[in-house]
Amino acid sequence: MRTLYIIQEKTVRISLGELILEGNLTIPKGAEDIILFAHGSGSSRYSPRNRYVAEVLQKAGLATLLIDLLTKEEEMEDRFTGHFRFDIEMLSDRLISASQWLLKETETRDFAIGYFGASTGAGAALIAAAKYPEAVHAIVSRGGRPDLALQYLSKVKAPTLLIVGGNDTLVIEMNEEALKHLSIRKKIEIVQGASHLFEEPGTLEEVARLAAAWFVQYLNHKSLKENNFF
Repeated sequence: MRTLYIIQEKTVRISLGELILEGNLTIPKGAEDIILFAHGSGSSRYSPRNRYVAEVLQKAGLATLLIDLLTKEEEMEDRFTGHFRFDIEMLSDRLISASQWLLKETETRDFAIGYFGASTGAGAALIAAAKYPEAVHAIVSRGGRPDLALQYLSKVKAPTLLIVGGNDTLVIEMNEEALKHLSIRKKIEIVQGASHLFEEPGTLEEVARLAAAWFVQYLNHKSLKENNFF
């Protein structure tokens, strides 16, 4: 296995008219693909779970962009009202804007894009992928709410992996139903012994392993396959 070194890690600001979204962009040496994270309700780019997954993906040679889909002002309002966290259409449009930004930036414009969505963020990721199929090449959902994107699922073109905790009964049912509506390469993985947040020992590690393997397979990251990362 070759060693990959982080050569760039920085905070970025994405302008959406009068709004500014902030994110953390990390690009390992030799990266050819990038994973855009869509966080769940009440979470942010500082989510320890998503940051852990991002670190595993970076070690696999994948660039990552962890981005806040709400502005600081919206986050403060949402804490009291919950008004924005379930506006999945708006969140999906912001994911698309972030994807378009990546495709214009010199450092990332040639990268293939994948989405990693958690909880409600997975619903937004699936809708964004359906609306912008030419840009999104693989999707992983962790404890996701694909039911929030039900009417869009048949339009998703990117290979999609749904990861659910074995103890998260209701969300398992939601994901199994969603799987029926996806018409592309798809798979559901049940992580035994895991609850919704994958807080049990070893469960988040399994999520990260499954996600990295899926992205490497479907983003055609040849350099990693040749070096037997897995």
